[in-house]
Amino acid sequence: MTVVQEPESGTRDTILELIVERGPITAASLAKILYLTPAAVRRHIGVLEEESLIEVHETTASSQARRGRPARHYVATKEGQSQLQNEYSDLASHALEFIRDSLGDDKVEEFANKRSDELEKRYGRALDEVGEDPAARAKELVKKLSGDGYAASLRSVGPRGMALQLCQGHCPVQQVAGQFPELCEAETQAFSRLLGVHVQRLATLAGGDHVCTTHIPLLIPSRPAGTPTRNNATEGNQ
Repeated sequence: MTVVQEPESGTRDTILELIVERGPITAASLAKILYLTPAAVRRHIGVLEEESLIEVHETTASSQARRGRPARHYVATKEGQSQLQNEYSDLASHALEFIRDSLGDDKVEEFANKRSDELEKRYGRALDEVGEDPAARAKELVKKLSGDGYAASLRSVGPRGMALQLCQGHCPVQQVAGQFPELCEAETQAFSRLLGVHVQRLATLAGGDHVCTTHIPLLIPSRPAGTPTRNNATEGNQ
């Protein structure tokens, strides 16, 4: 857990980061994580709402409190997400636009695939060290993604936890991915190869959702975990 001992603005930034990473989340949950009183958290939440950095997320009846008004769950707005955006997004967008206009869509896809292959190379060894179990590999993937600034987390879903949802509360290339969905598609394929199961992207920040969500089934592996990248597989057949 995180103990907050910092100025008001620093605490507020921490709360925003947690909402980006773990939202939808309640003020009570934030208070427990930060060892703050619920009243103190609500004060910061009020400021963040006034600045349009967060908003209340509609929840289902099953997730509402049993008595009184339902607990409010907060998520980051697009403005809140933009507080963590990479300052090189505009440059990257222009570069990919130049590639597409000069060389065609195929080259954009080739770039996206190359980027996902590099992600596999960076993460593959660490995932291999934890074994073949998709759940264990998913936990390690979350650690690696969070280290690269994706504010990743993992949630168990379905009866008896038959699946996981990988959530990415922040995407350093969100603005670029909004223009070039090939980046999201290639990343999803990389996750599938790293985990050894057929994953499905349910939502993306680039598509306007509050978090990128990837569904990971745990029952039937579709391929050996850590399947070689496209380039390595191609080289092996030569």
